[in-house]
Amino acid sequence: FVFLSHKFQQSPLTYSFFCGYICGYEETGFIIPTKIYPQISLGHRPMAKLTDKEIAAYRYPDHKGRHADGGGLFLEVIAGGRKRWLYRYRIKKDEKWNENTLILGDYPTLTLAKARIEHMRQKAILAAGGNPSTARKEARTAARQKEEQQEAVKANSFQTIALEWIALQEPRWSASHTQATRNTLQANVFPYLGDTPVDKINPPDVLEIIRRIEDRGCGEMAAKTLQRIRCVCRYAVQTGRAMHNPASDMQGVLKAKKTISHAALKKEELPDFFKALHDGDIHQVTKAAMLFTILTAARSGETRLAVWDEIDVDSQLWTIPAERMKMGSAHKVPLSRQAMTILASMRPYTTSSTGYIFSGIHNPHNPLSSNTMLFGLYRIGYHSKATMHGFRATFSTILNEDTAFDKDAIERALAHKEVNRVRAAYHRSEYLEERREMLQWWADYLDRLREG
Repeated sequence: FVFLSHKFQQSPLTYSFFCGYICGYEETGFIIPTKIYPQISLGHRPMAKLTDKEIAAYRYPDHKGRHADGGGLFLEVIAGGRKRWLYRYRIKKDEKWNENTLILGDYPTLTLAKARIEHMRQKAILAAGGNPSTARKEARTAARQKEEQQEAVKANSFQTIALEWIALQEPRWSASHTQATRNTLQANVFPYLGDTPVDKINPPDVLEIIRRIEDRGCGEMAAKTLQRIRCVCRYAVQTGRAMHNPASDMQGVLKAKKTISHAALKKEELPDFFKALHDGDIHQVTKAAMLFTILTAARSGETRLAVWDEIDVDSQLWTIPAERMKMGSAHKVPLSRQAMTILASMRPYTTSSTGYIFSGIHNPHNPLSSNTMLFGLYRIGYHSKATMHGFRATFSTILNEDTAFDKDAIERALAHKEVNRVRAAYHRSEYLEERREMLQWWADYLDRLREG
């Protein structure tokens, strides 16, 4: 041993490594040579600690191997010049001492100072009766499981499912409607429920969102938001990520709005109205949209945002998707011969076979603006005398009072939903054929009025 010590002293670097190797074992629980051979002091030189300057100068292969810093902490220089920190320790298992090596990290990512801190942390685990290697594996397993749980929660969050649902609907929606739907959810729902797993959302959570919007005085926005939450949660149920729809049983939860009576014309006033509309100085697209809305008993917004993909020319049927309907259910509208003629006249005004049917006057890529038809009424002298919505009331009054059509069929034509849940459960008929006959009768009736 003394001979080896003497030999190693001939090379200061090798001697330093040799001393560090011996002293390193002294601190890790191995047999301590100096206690067995007290006369061997290695020149009474204490083990030198590593320095940043020394570590930076290490190069492979000149300095390959392990360089001790004391207490079982080593810097190892390996092929390619990589430098990594190791912690060598012994642990007793089944009455036997087992030698272990734990890789702490690479230098310089793990600096000398940080390596010493990590070394002390691992020694504390060992002193407490733990195994640093096992503790690290358990920590990594726990971190991986936590990450997997977070990913699962994220995949099941309201925001993730909502954006997935919007992407699914986007091909058949207009760009403006897609953006409006996304904006509604981003502004009113995502900040509060976006990260919540959809199967953890309850009706009170939805109600809190709606009340917050209503408190801003935005009743219409509250209704739209509720409708879109309902659609997202329904999609979650359909795709197996929720068992129930927390927004499906929210009827009556919206604060009552002040009833606004929409100005409506009586049947004896219709001939003069149609003459004024025919002679009025109104753009052809606006005039066509007004007539189409009256013929179909639709809401003006449903007409404005109608796209060609919603029209089945062969079946003469207009299907309005649930996302655009006030009651959140798809609505089928049989089209009369007169309505089909209007659609044919709009082809030259549209930008594509899938775009808006009634495109904007100044920008054909956009739909008619929300007030275009109302202002059309103003231009022909019907300010405060009539509204586009009022023609739905006129339709209902005439059909109920002057015809024998089924009252339920009339309500379905207006896309009104049965408020009695028990009755609704047994009353699911679309009355499609009767409504086809009804709307053709209505179109012919208006023709007779126009012709005097």
